[in-house]
Amino acid sequence: MWVTEVPAAVLVVAEIALQLSNVIFRYVLKEPLIWGNELSALLFVWLAMLGAVIALRRGQHMRLGIFIARLSPPRRAFMDTLGNVVVVAFMLGLVAPAWEYMQDQIPILSPALEFPDAWRVSSIVVGVGLMLALTLTRLIARAKARDLIVSVAMVGAIAFVLFGSAAFFVELGNASLLVFFLFGVASMIAAGVPIFVAFGTATLAYLSCTTSAPLSIVVGRMDEGMSGLILLAVPLFVLLGALMESTGMAEAMIRFLMTLVGHRRGGLSYVLIGAMYLVSGISGSKVADMAAVAPALFPEMKKRGAEDGELVAMLGASGAMSETIPPSLVLITAGSVTGVSISALFTGGFMPAIVGAMAMGVVVWYRSRREDTSSVRKASAAQCGRALLFAAPALVLPFLIRAAVSEGVATATEVSTIGIAYTFVVGLALYRRFKWSRLYPILVETASLSGAILLIIGCATAMAWALTQSGFAHQLSAAMMRMPCGAGGFLAASALIFVVLGSFLEGIPAIVLFAPLLFPIARAFGINEVHYTMVVIFAMGLGLFAPPFGVGFFAACAIGKVNPDGAMKSMWIYLGALLVSLVMIAAVPWFSTGFL
Repeated sequence: MWVTEVPAAVLVVAEIALQLSNVIFRYVLKEPLIWGNELSALLFVWLAMLGAVIALRRGQHMRLGIFIARLSPPRRAFMDTLGNVVVVAFMLGLVAPAWEYMQDQIPILSPALEFPDAWRVSSIVVGVGLMLALTLTRLIARAKARDLIVSVAMVGAIAFVLFGSAAFFVELGNASLLVFFLFGVASMIAAGVPIFVAFGTATLAYLSCTTSAPLSIVVGRMDEGMSGLILLAVPLFVLLGALMESTGMAEAMIRFLMTLVGHRRGGLSYVLIGAMYLVSGISGSKVADMAAVAPALFPEMKKRGAEDGELVAMLGASGAMSETIPPSLVLITAGSVTGVSISALFTGGFMPAIVGAMAMGVVVWYRSRREDTSSVRKASAAQCGRALLFAAPALVLPFLIRAAVSEGVATATEVSTIGIAYTFVVGLALYRRFKWSRLYPILVETASLSGAILLIIGCATAMAWALTQSGFAHQLSAAMMRMPCGAGGFLAASALIFVVLGSFLEGIPAIVLFAPLLFPIARAFGINEVHYTMVVIFAMGLGLFAPPFGVGFFAACAIGKVNPDGAMKSMWIYLGALLVSLVMIAAVPWFSTGFL
């Protein structure tokens, strides 16, 4: 814990200081720090790898747990052991390639500081070693001897069969992709293996069995996927969201909305939708967004007679609706892997979410038209004014962030540091709810969530490269170009694909894996890249919260402390409204491009 958490917390602070210094020197002193980005890049990969280790220790890596959760305790324990053995196998497979890749980077020096690039890449070696040691000690401490022996035997037998069949897979050609990247990845994800491990293991196995390419390429692609400085916005926005919640700024915004429409039929439901629109995307975690909104609204909504299942359904659907709202990390990731302007994505993301919010508003109006609000007092003008005055500093921040990036005043990374400084100062000076004892846990949590996200991006980048090199990308492009109905058929197929992917992979891994394959096809059809991005991200949000597989749906149930079976029947009408919204967004490009 101390080997990873303390350095990770220090690295988060160091990155904030570096980015703020870059902004001050560039815009105030007119003397840019030439070496600033180099040092940030060096520290960033270390932050990502240490954060990934923390996430592994805390069990915070993204995984699909729906199937394992239905097993009996003994079988669940066995699957946990099997998953850890797969993690060990993946880490063992990375050790030598990571060391080889680090050796290759020794002669390469950074332009300004002249640091050997091996200093930066050594973070991958250290991270892999720590994750290997952590998983081995966890197996020794927790696993039953019988489960461990059977798991090792199963993984060893599968590896023996795969490597023994290498000649067969070579003759099979691209049909072997089904074995490694469809059946293999799906089986590991269904077994509860962390998604980054499933992607990385399948990639290593495929290259080992079907090519003569050095496995250090996998590490190189992981490094390329994780180290883009644009992704530094990930930990910074995660920290910004945590600070907004801990200082009381998010609650101030919600309370102001309550004074405006809380007295109307369905008023608190409209507040929930509006609150998710305001805070969504800033935290970097959809779970964090929902956790910030639910405690402020659910108690009062229950007093007015709202059912638990209905509350969770609205919360989950609001999370799905708000996936395109900047500064969504999915938007930042999409821009980084496709080359689409993040400023354009931030501008284009508002209207699709408004379409979804309006569709949800119609459902709320219909379901609450007979609600009894006779006991609810309307807030007076003075109360509304005081609430607005109190919430004004908080309300300014989301619009300031989005406007600064959209207008090109600052990059997404730079504006996140400005937002952090603003939140810290305003929170301490005006809201005075921040407890200094929470700072260290927030920094560690920021590193953990960021590491989990960035390692998925790295492994998905390696997997996408393997798929591209196999010729699959060309074959997929040719097949999609022959689809009936041209661009409209391609958009419909893409939406369906990402609804399914969103159910299993969440937004970021799905975007990193498939965007490099599908975006060139969209360009060939003449589809605007911003429009296409909004369609696929909205579709992923729909899948993310769609039962029975959507991870976001179960997160909403956990936050609302509601049995999923009770919330599932209430969820469908909201998802139906969002499906209508998705069709409208796909059919009318103006919703995505009208303000560009």
